[in-house]
Amino acid sequence: MELSSFGERFAKETGILDLMDDLGTAAAQGEKTYMLGGGNPAHIPALCRLWKRRMRQILRRGCEFEAMVTDYDSPRGRWAFLEALAALLNREYGWRLTPRNIAVTNGSQSAFFLLFNMYAGRSPAGRRRRILFPLVPEYIGYADQALEPGSFVSRRSEISLVGERTFKYRVDFDRMEMGRDIAAICASRPTNPTGNVLTGEEVRRLADTARENGIPLILDNAYGCPFPNIIFEDVEPFWNENVVLVMSLSKLGLPAVRTGIIIAREEIIDAVSAMNAVISLSTGSIGPLMLLPYVRSGEILDISRRIIRPFYRGKSRAAVQWVTEALAGQTDFAIHKSEGAFFLWIWFRDLSITTRELYERLKRRNVIVVPGCHFFFGLEESWSHQQECIRLSFSQAEEDVRRGIEILGEEVGRLS
Repeated sequence: MELSSFGERFAKETGILDLMDDLGTAAAQGEKTYMLGGGNPAHIPALCRLWKRRMRQILRRGCEFEAMVTDYDSPRGRWAFLEALAALLNREYGWRLTPRNIAVTNGSQSAFFLLFNMYAGRSPAGRRRRILFPLVPEYIGYADQALEPGSFVSRRSEISLVGERTFKYRVDFDRMEMGRDIAAICASRPTNPTGNVLTGEEVRRLADTARENGIPLILDNAYGCPFPNIIFEDVEPFWNENVVLVMSLSKLGLPAVRTGIIIAREEIIDAVSAMNAVISLSTGSIGPLMLLPYVRSGEILDISRRIIRPFYRGKSRAAVQWVTEALAGQTDFAIHKSEGAFFLWIWFRDLSITTRELYERLKRRNVIVVPGCHFFFGLEESWSHQQECIRLSFSQAEEDVRRGIEILGEEVGRLS
């Protein structure tokens, strides 16, 4: 089969394809697999009951059900949802949003595809434009989204030790050179894969740097506040007219409804809506309609604070303890400070093999993790640290997470 350049680029093997294939293959084979690699949120009982109750309410109201499944929404999204979200954020944080500052996309992965290719690549004048990631490792799902190769450039993070077995990445502002080819800065908060949370000062400095260079700061808020609020630090959400804030309903426990949200100044939202019309025709209705009453009332903030955040914080603390018990005395390791999201990022400082090889060994024992090499895209220099880390999800059932970590310890022990 002869493919176009586009086809060749997006049909090849990628890190995100490996990750999703691992997840799907494990489910299809029916074998007992310890899925510590994927980004699927936990099935939190209280949330499952909430979504079931809301769906029953929609089904009882025939007009709501029909609006959800039989009518197209606009390429911008359901207007009532946009109005409710703008009102909520204005009320809670003093932002000056209108519905025209918000667009819905068919998942936040799609949102980033649109945004990255809107800014990066060749300009009409023939200049190459790139997205700068100031804090790698960064999200595996970004790595292969650019239509034009070479559209991403990343900077190494500073590593700060904050305990005997704990470290934290920080933005190295001294390394963050801003060439004329940089079209936007992008960072996630909390960061997938590490659970790192950019401090308020780091976010402000990134925003100021972007503004001074006449480019936007894109913030991935898929795990952040105000919802789903899987964030264990005391931080406030950040937005201004030079910030493109991307949110998602996935980590609220609704990954299958594929709903992303972009908050930005009107001209950016107009461009996204135009691209939505070409690529998707319309945006999905299920997620916005499911969430609408909880956004209107503000209850979504209480759900996030009262149910989601404590749930994942407890799972994080347990997973850190289990990893420490499994690896102590086996190898020299450190865990990134768990400040948010639902992953642990483990740094093996003296392993005799790469973490890609460790991933393969674990896979043979039905334990799925993600090797760290996939998260260091865009670097223009070699860094041995790329081969020394893994991402481990703690969102699944407690017994599976604990047993998977025990097997990790066994495999690492065999390398000693």
